[in-house]
Amino acid sequence: MSSKSTKTNTKYRQTDRTKSLLTGVLFIILLVATPFLFYIYTFAPDSKEWDTLFGTVKASGFSSVQAYMHAVFTKLTFIMLTTIWFLTSNNWWKYAILVPFVMFLFQFIGVLNYELQYIDEFDFWYSLPIIIPILVFLIYISLRISKNKDGSNDLMSDVDDAIKKLKGEDL
Repeated sequence: MSSKSTKTNTKYRQTDRTKSLLTGVLFIILLVATPFLFYIYTFAPDSKEWDTLFGTVKASGFSSVQAYMHAVFTKLTFIMLTTIWFLTSNNWWKYAILVPFVMFLFQFIGVLNYELQYIDEFDFWYSLPIIIPILVFLIYISLRISKNKDGSNDLMSDVDDAIKKLKGEDL
């Protein structure tokens, strides 16, 4: 009976490792592709329209398709990088990464919405209702951590003293 549960546990650990490996490989591929995504606009023509396999791309209020693609892929690259950073960060302050993410997301929507005349100017004001609660939450957490830091320093010094005492007894 115990050998069956051991095999099952081993099987789950192997699938967890495989899943973790595949996730890591996906993140690596995305990170390696970042410079290529950033400069993909150079393949676009310097005209008002571009016929591709996926359909026709129009300049959408930009001077050319190349300028439009530059704006789109610049915003997409930063959205992708902040997303990867947020997903892979284990720190308590990882929610601060959402602030630039929201800014890039609003800028990206502004690029896609060709009716907006000034793309990057008003995005900050639209994203402010999302950013303010995140900042308030982060300030609250940092204050809580700084209050508890004094107690944790005492605990750390007690642990260090205990370790020194144990090392002294063994020698």
